Amino acid sequence: MLMWYIILAVVVLSTGAGLAYLGTRLSALGFIEKLSGGNQMYARFWGFALTFFVFTLLSLWLNLMNAVICLLHFVVIWLFCDALSAVFRRLFKSSGKSRWTAPVAIILSLAALASGWYLNHHVWMTSYIVETEKNVKDMRLVMFADSHIGTTFDAAGFAGHLQTMMNYKPDAVLIAGDFVDDGTTREEMIAACKALGNLKTTYGVYFAFGNHDKGYHNPKIRGFTGDDLLAELKKNNVKVLQDETALIDNMFYIVGRRDLSEYQRGGSRQNMQKLTGKLDKEKYAVILDHQPNDYKNQAEAKVDLVLSGHTHGGQLFPLNKVGEWIGANDRTYGYERRGSTDFIVTSGLSDWAIKFKTGTKSEFVVIDIKKK
Repeated sequence: MLMWYIILAVVVLSTGAGLAYLGTRLSALGFIEKLSGGNQMYARFWGFALTFFVFTLLSLWLNLMNAVICLLHFVVIWLFCDALSAVFRRLFKSSGKSRWTAPVAIILSLAALASGWYLNHHVWMTSYIVETEKNVKDMRLVMFADSHIGTTFDAAGFAGHLQTMMNYKPDAVLIAGDFVDDGTTREEMIAACKALGNLKTTYGVYFAFGNHDKGYHNPKIRGFTGDDLLAELKKNNVKVLQDETALIDNMFYIVGRRDLSEYQRGGSRQNMQKLTGKLDKEKYAVILDHQPNDYKNQAEAKVDLVLSGHTHGGQLFPLNKVGEWIGANDRTYGYERRGSTDFIVTSGLSDWAIKFKTGTKSEFVVIDIKKK
């Protein structure tokens, strides 16, 4: 927890420094210099006024968090352009101003944010082939996490993404948590559950809770509780696994864990050894665990495949690996093998509060399990 407070303090300080830096850089723009009649004090005033005006507009349009993200993108890219300009001036022994720095920095910043918006609001398919020496028949899984219904798409948009998933003819659909968000309405939740109920697969749809599904705030704010969500999922034939196991075709286990957040809020969840200790080790075991932070125990339990989300792929470059740096996650994105266990973390179908993805993209995952 201390580390998160430190990160918050760094963000606040960086935001203040970023506003000051951009205000200074904008004050040097030609049109502001003309507006100020060559008076440097007036130029600084207009530079800071323009910076705060744009920052306020972004805060009102997107929210404060996303305004900070936009600001810091401009700062980092402008700093890079300033550094490059200084190198060029030194190489070519120029003492004049670099007129290209500001327009290039603005264009690059807008391009980075536009691409981040696009990567967040469009969904791709990512495929994996996982091989095993166990005696299994080939099976195709579609897995997604972090749909956070109502953030980048509503229930109708979600149904459209499900139809795309069905084009890959999965044997089972697995949902690794954060299906809904704290801001999801009851109506959207019910409609999204109904969309899951329309899926046609060989073995069904399986669900494990994430940290947002049961809600962090008063249920009256979004109009439903975790139990309400559970009831709607079951009503639509979704198999909800809370430290529970389902045996598929007498060959595969699907094991759904309670999310770590439940333990952190004073509840409980079984450890891996207890949860999987009685499973037939000859059968293939797939674990749904929303947060990818129990790899050591999962590898020691010798389960076959662990599927997670939660990280959103790190969301923003170059901060993608912060969760790993502070020990909150064992992996941020993609595939890893430890011992005899395969691990896959998806960047998620949508977002939570941050509206940009840079260095990653929104996705669902198609996993083909094959016998060696």
